[in-house]
Amino acid sequence: MSTRDVYEYALLRVVPRMERGECMNAGVLVYCRARSYVAARTHLDEARLKALDPHADIAGVRAALRAVESVCCGGDGAGQASADDPGRRFRWLIAPRSTVVQPGPVHTGLTADPEAEAERLLDLLVL
Repeated sequence: MSTRDVYEYALLRVVPRMERGECMNAGVLVYCRARSYVAARTHLDEARLKALDPHADIAGVRAALRAVESVCCGGDGAGQASADDPGRRFRWLIAPRSTVVQPGPVHTGLTADPEAEAERLLDLLVL
């Protein structure tokens, strides 16, 4: 029997027009403290985004999603978060913000493989 650990996850939502409040899922953040694991998996459905806002800045949204992935990876690409541990990077990424890419509420679960869980959640909630 494999050991299952608690993990946390939050959806990454794209809100192209704040005044309308419409959003679409574009990724998932996964954090597992026991395994020092944090990662983001993203997928941007451009047609869906354009349906919400024909003038959406697709390049800007893609850049914001890449930045989230970079912060998860740590190192030089994470900017000021480069020296932070995975938990601190996750907490920074899930902090509420009024930008086009926003984190959703945090949920929890159990997993034996956080990386596979990130892929499963992406398939289930975003694709």
